[in-house]
Amino acid sequence: MKTFTLHLQSATQYTPVEQVVSFVGTDASGSFGILADHMRMMTALNYGMARYRLENGDWYYLAFPGGILYFVTNNLYISSRRFLIDSDYQRISEELIQQLFEEEQSLQEIKNSLNQLEQEMFRRLWQMRRSGIHL
Repeated sequence: MKTFTLHLQSATQYTPVEQVVSFVGTDASGSFGILADHMRMMTALNYGMARYRLENGDWYYLAFPGGILYFVTNNLYISSRRFLIDSDYQRISEELIQQLFEEEQSLQEIKNSLNQLEQEMFRRLWQMRRSGIHL
């Protein structure tokens, strides 16, 4: 059975995976698969899960917040801000949900901070205008 190499890359990690038989991912057009000797391609992966199968038949799941996929000369490159790999679908699904929840909380904190900053700026501008200082 023909195989290819998967290169998983993020800002802080690089993981090469040898003897990959197939890869299944999702982009804007839907679900797609890649086998060895696939023609060259590039696409933007959706947020969520993908999976790949090794020559020994084991499946692994990949979770990531979207990314860029590039396949050329039997090498599949996936670049993402970060990624998780696990052979247990349930465990990686729970991890992905937890990360999404934490990111959502962090985003809400940033939004609250920006809102407070904006309110303080308007308050100071109002005070400056009231005291006769015009910009």
